[in-house]
Amino acid sequence: MNLFRTTSRRLLPKRPTYHRTLFSLPSFPPSGEQTYHEQKIFPYKRSELYAIVSDVSSYPQFIPYCTGSRILHKATHNGSTIMDAELTVGFMAFQESYVSKVTCTPFSSVEAVASSSTPMFKSLKTVWRFQPAGEKEHNTLVSLDLAFDFVNPLYASLSSAFFDKVSGGMVTAFEKRCDEVCGRGRV
Repeated sequence: MNLFRTTSRRLLPKRPTYHRTLFSLPSFPPSGEQTYHEQKIFPYKRSELYAIVSDVSSYPQFIPYCTGSRILHKATHNGSTIMDAELTVGFMAFQESYVSKVTCTPFSSVEAVASSSTPMFKSLKTVWRFQPAGEKEHNTLVSLDLAFDFVNPLYASLSSAFFDKVSGGMVTAFEKRCDEVCGRGRV
């Protein structure tokens, strides 16, 4: 039984026809924000799932295309942990690093927003939310919202082509990590 429900997904507008002359570069589609949303009920406590997502240093161990991560700065404010984290991602022949401000609100959410000084993205925001689900104490509704827009038109074009694969792979990797850390299918 597939518990994932994709409630919204918006890709780039319909692609125009591309052309190039003998001595020019190809034209790329206009870039635009891409969004992704998924929800699933997991048989684990909110605290366990929150611990996995808030452990930014472990991302290269399980998040596809994440080849490195390091915490640049970490502080606590009003009960939340706020970090500046540098993530390195690689896809095909491309590898880039960017800095995000990560706000971890215990057992409730983890939000990452790319720094405005990051040359890779016009915008990048990832939000994980953890809510009680049903009457069982161990069931948690996990929501993932992802919105991004690349500066580089080549990256925008590539992300448009591989958007479903990358987004779906991230969710599948999270499921696998939960099973490894928390125990498979515990009820």
